[in-house]
Formats: sequence, structure tokens, C-alpha cells
Amino acid sequence: MGNSTMKAVAVVPGQKELRLVDHPLPQVSNDKEIKVKTLDVGICGTDREICTFVYGEPPQGDDHLVLGHESLGRVVEVGDAVSRFKVGDLVVPSVRRPCTDPRCKPCCNDKQDYCINEQFTERGIKQVHGFMTEFYVDDEKYFTYVPDDLRDLAVMAEPLTIAEKGLAQAYAVQKRLPWACTDEGQPSGKGLRAVVLGAGPIGILGAMKCVIEGFDTYVYSRSKSPNPKAELVEQIGAKYFSKYDISPQELSEKVGNIDLIYEAVGGSEFAFDVLQVLGTNGVFVFTGIPAPETRLEIDSDILMRRIVLENLAIVGTVNADRKAFEDAIADLGEFKKRWPETIKKVISGRYDISDHQELLVGKSKGIKNVITFS
Repeated sequence: MGNSTMKAVAVVPGQKELRLVDHPLPQVSNDKEIKVKTLDVGICGTDREICTFVYGEPPQGDDHLVLGHESLGRVVEVGDAVSRFKVGDLVVPSVRRPCTDPRCKPCCNDKQDYCINEQFTERGIKQVHGFMTEFYVDDEKYFTYVPDDLRDLAVMAEPLTIAEKGLAQAYAVQKRLPWACTDEGQPSGKGLRAVVLGAGPIGILGAMKCVIEGFDTYVYSRSKSPNPKAELVEQIGAKYFSKYDISPQELSEKVGNIDLIYEAVGGSEFAFDVLQVLGTNGVFVFTGIPAPETRLEIDSDILMRRIVLENLAIVGTVNADRKAFEDAIADLGEFKKRWPETIKKVISGRYDISDHQELLVGKSKGIKNVITFS
């Protein structure tokens, strides 16, 4: 392979193929850019869905889209005006890039996760190549610094940002009433109860976030216990229940008033079953994006009455800004202090780029799988 190209894992939508490609080696082209050597790239459900060709859009003029939006890398070159990073730093990149519409106030204020017109782009997902390759280049504003002692964990920063942003929105919404704990020296969630739906990586990381925030935390998932995910959940001090062992109503009776539900399953039927037992004044955070084909029969009149009469709040969270990435890095450090062995178990396996087919289109296994480039 020549000096002008590098290995990358890409989908070719026109041919419905997933393959290893020779991709142009990127170069720093302006003084605010940095060049990063890829170390780890996480595999997630979005990557696997793109490999079924339900979505995933290459950049204009290209027939392929390089995958990967969960990455950890090391800076190998910086532009002349770069001020936040130096060669040798570990960094994680964000995913979404702003639209160019001057009327879009969120994008004009570095809040592209709230873009109003869907003209944003996303690395590895929509119109911009991703990070499942040997090197990438981008503006320094889209990176977050990682301490060296988080080298083995920081690839999980991006999925953790989903919980960071979700909890931030929950706290913002709940400022409408006395909700978060304000006692000096106590965590904000002390005295509150949180239910996390799902025990995949987003669910487990979300449960860890809830625990360190002080919530009495429960994980409600499909798999019957005992299983490795349930053991991991219990190691952090949360409680695990399977939907096949107890119903949502029975869950609410065990938990008490459910103050927060953090959805991390992506399945609408499961989510809406549990939404119906959200406690008075509670907030439900949706993170999943199900395929637009399921039609549910729900007790809409009852649900609407409850939303109004019990002051329920429902919010969605997608993508994240720099603050969420900074919080994710800080919390990964806290997870490592509290549960040094447990947090390592969230990464089920590290694989070579040659294993991409099995990881992306084979049977899903483990919790979080990672392709390691170095």
C-alpha cells in the first residue's frame, strides 16, 4: 500500500457491500486542523445498521462511506494555529458537524446536536467519512483531550455522551420543581430512583452514570439472569431485573415512584410499556432510534391523562456537544476509580481490522467490541 493511501473499513451502498478499501491518506490543510492516528474504534448498533443499507450516505462524489464514529486516537500533527492540543496527546472526536444555514442558531453556536433543518453531517454516518481507518484529520474544535491513564477506556466516551446529554436534559427539565438534591456534599440524584432500560453498552454506561449521580438505580432488560451483563450491573451497586421475570407494573411496585427512566433498548414496544409506569413528576429520556415500521396499540387516553395530571416529561437525546464529551471523559475516570475491574469488562473484545466482517455483519456478541489499529 502506497504512502498516499491507507486501510479503511467502508460500505459501498451502490453495490451493497462491506469491504476493506484503500482510502486516501488525509493531510492537514488549514492551521486549525489536527491529524490523528487511530488507536481504537468501537463497534455499535448504528454501524451494524448501516451495513444493512437502511441508511448511511457517502460524501458527495464518493461511492463508499468509511464507517466508525466511536474513536480514540493520538495526535501526530497539528496546524500552526492549533492551541488546544500538541503532538502525542490522546483525543476522542465528536461525530456531528454543523450545517451551513445562517438561520440555524444551534449550529451557529456550536450546538449542532440541536440542528433545526437536518442539514448537518455526521462522520461515519452521513456525508462525511468516519474513523474506522488508520488516520483522520479535522478541526481541533471537534476533539476532546484524554488523560493517558484512560488509554484503554476512552473509546467508550462517545456512547457515554448519550447518557451525559440525557441526564443534563433531565436536570434542566426538572428545574421546574424541587427535584435534584441540593444538600452540601451529596450527589444530585440522591433520594431519586432511576430505571435504565437495556443492558447493552449504552445502558450499562448509563447505569454507571446514574449510580455516580446518586440515583437508586435499576436496570430492566430482556435477558434473564444470571448472565454476564446482570453480574456487571450488580457489581456497580445497581439492581437487575428481566422483563421475562417481572412486568413493568411489578417493577414499579418494587422500585417505588420512578423519577427517571433512561431508555437504551431502541425497541418502541418495550419502551412504551415501561413509560406507562413512570412516576409522578418523572422524566423519560429516549435514546433509541427504531426502524420506522412498528405500529403500536397503546392506551393513549390513559397515557395522555397521566402526562398532564402527573406532570410527566418526555425528552429525546441524540449526539452531543463538547461539554458532554468532557463530562464523559471525567466520568470514565470516576468509573475507573470506583470499579476498576468492572469498567474494563464493558469492552468484551479487541480485534484486528481483518475481523471487520464478523463484527459488523456477523452475530452480535458481548457488550462492546473494539477494532484496534495500534
